[in-house]
Formats: sequence, C-alpha cells, structure tokens
Amino acid sequence: MDYKHFSHSHNLVIHRVYELGQQVNCSGCDSSCDNTTTAVHACHQCNFFLHDHCANAGRYVKHPSHQPHPLILLPYPTYAGGTFICNACGRPGKSLSYCCTLCEFDLHVGCAFLPVKVTHQAHQHELGLYYGVPVVPRRGSNTDPEYCNICKKVLEGRNWAYCCQACEFNVHTACATTEVVPGLYHDDSPDCRTTEGKETVADGSGGGGNVVEVELTEEDVILLYNMRLQMLAQSMASLSTNG
Repeated sequence: MDYKHFSHSHNLVIHRVYELGQQVNCSGCDSSCDNTTTAVHACHQCNFFLHDHCANAGRYVKHPSHQPHPLILLPYPTYAGGTFICNACGRPGKSLSYCCTLCEFDLHVGCAFLPVKVTHQAHQHELGLYYGVPVVPRRGSNTDPEYCNICKKVLEGRNWAYCCQACEFNVHTACATTEVVPGLYHDDSPDCRTTEGKETVADGSGGGGNVVEVELTEEDVILLYNMRLQMLAQSMASLSTNG
C-alpha cells in the first residue's frame, strides 16, 4: 500500500524492515531501522525511509516543556546552517523536528515523545523525566557540574534528564532509554499532566503521555511563520544599526 508523507515528494511503500534485505537509516530521525519486525515507509527511488512512528507523528503538538506555543513538525531545519540543536538532548539534528519558530525551540521527534517514567537496570527505583537537571543543594554550589550516573559524562542543566531525586540519581535521556521502544504519539487522558516547580517534571506514564496533539489551521501556521520572519527582520535591522 502506498503512503504519502508531507516531507517527501514521492509515495512511500510500507515494508517490514527484514523485507528490505539491507540495513537502512530513518530519514526522519537519522537512526537505524534495525528492528526487523517493525514497519518502515520506503521510497526506493530516493533511498528515503521512515520509521513507522516517525511517519505517523502528528503535524502539531502541545508539549509541556514549551508552554507558550504549539510545536510544528518540520521536514528540515529552517536555520541558516541547515541543522538544529535539540533542547531535550543537546544533540544536533538535520531532518524532522518539532519546532517553535518564534522561540527557536527544537526537539527531535523521538525526544518529543520520551516516556515520562522509565526503569533501568542501573537503578532500583523508577526514574522520572525532568525538563532540566535537578540541582542537589547539599553539594554547596549550583555551579558544580552534574554527572550522569550511567555514562559518567557531564549532564548539561539546560537539557532533559531522567532522575530519582530521593537517591540523587540523574542520567541522560539517551542513557536511560536504551531499551525503550518508541510508542504512541499522543495521549490526552486527564491523568497526563505536568507540574511546575524548580524544575518541570512530566507526570504520567507511557510513551508520549505528556504530549497532546492539537489542530492548527493553515492560517495559524502562516501567522506563526510571519511572526518569526518579523522577529528575524527586526534582529537583522538591529545588527545593521549597531554595526
């Protein structure tokens, strides 16, 4: 069965990964399509492939990590360099992203739907998703770096983390979710909500349980883009004046 995705000009054919007979990368999230039993959407003419969960990601979502505006799924970054830096994991991306063009806020598709709670063999308690690394006051200085309890590398405070605050156990999202399979892309149940505090923490369970898919009209999207263009024009004018 053919499938049309907004990010590609040709129809895509749905396969199981093992039917392709080769190792392929998803053109949406730039990661391997290595589960042989899952669906992949393919354009063989262009060597273009999408995971099923990337192909079916909602075009617009309201995400609790960015309350002011909805996030729009873009086929490629709008920045001059052709890449974006994910606000969740801090890693670059060059393909699909959930973006607020007004605030220059960007998320990888997978990061946008991280489960709000996970378990990991490295820790005995459940870990919760925080939109910022919790600071431990007893360390005496908020400038002291936090380190991932799994990979031992620095945890950037501006990025997300999975944490057990009772045990001061904090880890990178990528380290905590090595065995997590991407799941559903929205869940508007009333039990899925967020709480505000020193750090924002998702409160719920299951993949994407803290994300709500929203409906935007084309006029809404055009308005958001026009506002972004106005901001860029004002920024360029200011630089020209100061220069």
